[in-house]
Amino acid sequence: MMIAFNMSYLMGIRRKAIRRGIWFRILSRSERAILDLIPKCVSQPKSPKLIDIVAKIIVKVKNALKSPIIDLMERIGRPLARKLSQIAQIWGNKTAREWAEDPNFIRYLTITKMNDIPVFK
Repeated sequence: MMIAFNMSYLMGIRRKAIRRGIWFRILSRSERAILDLIPKCVSQPKSPKLIDIVAKIIVKVKNALKSPIIDLMERIGRPLARKLSQIAQIWGNKTAREWAEDPNFIRYLTITKMNDIPVFK
């Protein structure tokens, strides 16, 4: 199975990483060199090994580019939303099932919880 490799996407990721100051902070010299040289040397990588290496580097950069609030929403807000949803459903609220997947509710719970934690004060 051949994975389509979009060079403009790769360049966009590189540009974002440089703008946000994570390009040099999270990537090693060899990882930066790989991402710099790929568009210059190949129009479409065909080697599965090269594609795998680039994919791992891109995942590393994408994770670093993720907003910290998104990570906290997954770790703090989503479990809280599920628990509150279950409690409300037990109490008879029929629409509470939707709360567990509502991104705005999850964000609200995350930020509220962040304000409770002494580390964030």
